Amino acid sequence: MSLELRQLRHLVAVADCGTFTDAAIELGVSQAAVSRSVAALEAELGVTLLRRTTRRVDVSPAGAAVITRARRILAEVAELRRAVDETRPELRLGYSWSALGRHTTALQRAWARDHPATRLLLIQFNTPTAGLSEGAADLAVVRRPLHDARFSTEQIATEARHVAVPADDPWARRRFVRLADFAGRTVSIDHRTGTTTPDLWPDGTGPARFVDSNSVDDWLTMIAAGQAIGMTTEATVAQYPRPGVVYRPVRDAPRLPVWLAWRKDEAPPLTRALTALAKNLYNLP
Repeated sequence: MSLELRQLRHLVAVADCGTFTDAAIELGVSQAAVSRSVAALEAELGVTLLRRTTRRVDVSPAGAAVITRARRILAEVAELRRAVDETRPELRLGYSWSALGRHTTALQRAWARDHPATRLLLIQFNTPTAGLSEGAADLAVVRRPLHDARFSTEQIATEARHVAVPADDPWARRRFVRLADFAGRTVSIDHRTGTTTPDLWPDGTGPARFVDSNSVDDWLTMIAAGQAIGMTTEATVAQYPRPGVVYRPVRDAPRLPVWLAWRKDEAPPLTRALTALAKNLYNLP
């Protein structure tokens, strides 16, 4: 007998979705592929599992019995994979706000392809060292300089800065703003991990008031409600689109460096590989 897990998945999907078309959409494959899988399974077992009509698909008595066991098999396989994953070494990458922005998914996919034996686990930790000091991360993405002698850092990128404003703010209709435009505005900042500080503006030229936020979600909620505006990097723009919030470039703001950091006395294995991959994604030599 040459049963395949793919055939069982396709059979269960048709039963759950009700049609071959909807099952194909759910699985991300063609309808023909689902039909072939189910037909091959029926031929292998020598029974009719599904009865097709013009409007729907009915499960035969034999199909019901097979589907019940197929669910158990697929659940066992999923459990087996989880058990294997738990034994694999992992590299924990901490970040406080936005990881690598639009490059985050590409980093994860490329790492899984090039280093399948070591999981890359991203951990959000809203502290200045993004989990390094607390032992929650092996490496961390940081956008504020670390002056702690315990840590080594290497720059992997620079990022442009953007203002975040409510969707009904007049700035939302502009193509860009400048630092001088912030005069008189209320700006939300995160004193612990944020990348915006009052010293971005010369004395007497900055915002009228700064209000603190405790997380990126608090920051976005405050802005969407019209209680403040914010300044952040392009990574946040990509990582946190939010209804009611519009991002615009700050034309004359200095670009912000991005570093990878790790403990100087215990650099994790594959640190160089992760650094090189991140630089490549940002096109930094």
